[in-house]
Amino acid sequence: MARGEPARSGEASVVGKRTAAIEPSPAEFDGPEAEAEATLPPRHVAVIMDGNRRWARLRGLPEAEGHAAGVEAIRPLLRRATERGVSVLSLYAFSRENWSRPDGEVRTLFALLESAIRDETTELVRQGVRVRILGRMDELPGPTRASIDEALAATSTGARMTLNVAFNYSGRSEIVDAARRCIADGLPPELIDEAALEARLYTTGLPDPDLLIRTGGDLRISNFLIWQAAYAELYFSERLWPDFDPDAFDEALAEYARRSRRFGR
Repeated sequence: MARGEPARSGEASVVGKRTAAIEPSPAEFDGPEAEAEATLPPRHVAVIMDGNRRWARLRGLPEAEGHAAGVEAIRPLLRRATERGVSVLSLYAFSRENWSRPDGEVRTLFALLESAIRDETTELVRQGVRVRILGRMDELPGPTRASIDEALAATSTGARMTLNVAFNYSGRSEIVDAARRCIADGLPPELIDEAALEARLYTTGLPDPDLLIRTGGDLRISNFLIWQAAYAELYFSERLWPDFDPDAFDEALAEYARRSRRFGR
């Protein structure tokens, strides 16, 4: 995958045998093969599931019910993603910054994760979904780690889709952990390059996200997959996460298909 800066508008560009004074249209620049690629679904979709608490407040409900509704919203989205041919789905469930929330809310989030894993593991196995956890597992409570370990073992042979659940996750911490692993592996400084770090990220062995979706209206990626999402297409939705249904997911995929991804070419 070539990486670099795209040509700036106004610079001369050669298209076939023709020289243009401005950047050509995506179809001219990329050609028929690139147009065909654009119709393919993204291999890896990452989602920042934002808006659970606001969803509950708007309905006069406890915030815990908003988080519960957010968990329920995952199931239909996962089914739609598999139907659309997505190979990897990464969900931002709990950031390391979320520890600063009230203790009761944190306990609720952990309980929801444990119950969701227990309730959904059998169905995930049936669907051929492999579960991976992105984050610092060693910082989680013992019961939560045990539930996660059981799900990881039960779904380890899933080949239809990989479901990454980012829990106790931070993009900056992930890069720090990768650098520490380089040092622990005895790599000299001159051998610590992008490839060395990528091989030690939580997502090693998986493609980078093609599409990153954030719900809830905010226009930022909040420390999520900041290395991997360097070339991801960003899609922001005003919908709060519990309202982000499969049709909304399809809208995001349709917008992705309309974009031209040139990676500096």
